[in-house]
Amino acid sequence: MKKSYLFILLFGFMLVVTSCLDDDDGYSLGDMWIGFGMIDQVSSDPVDYRIHMDNGNILVPVASGYHLPWYYYGTSDPQSRLKTGDRILLNFTILDDDSANGEDQENYFVRVNSVKKILLKGILDLTEENQDSIGHDPVNVKKVWQTDSLLNFEIKYWGRYEVHYINLVKEPGMLTSDDQPIELELRHNDNGDLEDLPYSAFVSFNLKALQVEGLDSVQYRVTSTDYDSELFEYEGVYHYGGESQD
Repeated sequence: MKKSYLFILLFGFMLVVTSCLDDDDGYSLGDMWIGFGMIDQVSSDPVDYRIHMDNGNILVPVASGYHLPWYYYGTSDPQSRLKTGDRILLNFTILDDDSANGEDQENYFVRVNSVKKILLKGILDLTEENQDSIGHDPVNVKKVWQTDSLLNFEIKYWGRYEVHYINLVKEPGMLTSDDQPIELELRHNDNGDLEDLPYSAFVSFNLKALQVEGLDSVQYRVTSTDYDSELFEYEGVYHYGGESQD
């Protein structure tokens, strides 16, 4: 897991929850919103993106606060540019909307002030082969919330030099309705790093591996152990209805 200094990531959780972004007086260039979303590249020539925010809004980037195109998110490496399915934390300013077009879905035209790619992973089966690489090191969960099929964490850990890994794991085998609540564990591997500096990060996990045929929802429970050897627990319900597992 890529490490980021605590003070850098703290800006990211100044999350403004906006149920409606309309402003009868128009939009100010001095206003900024911050939120999580998913990338959808709808065209490559010309390059065109849509950002599906967790609150249901759709953003259309038309300007950038970067010297490079915003979808390079601070790096000049073309191979690392954002692509469909990437999860991001976005700081943006609303420039306009298309509310006058009469369509049900409203799009917001925005300037991207800053963007950070968020780690997005699936759920792993815990096996003898991957037990060591998954690790047993402590991790502090500062916040957890579910967005549709994603389970999101804000975590804190200590380190200095090494790359750390975070995973959400379950016991192997096909799931049935009798397995509820499905037991999940948040696992951390610090790779033997020193516990000198505090780091904070966001990570999201796709819950689609928990779908059970014949059901439209499942109950699950997540546990982890923090640096005081205290057990963290979170219980949730994943409603998936007719979602595909793909």
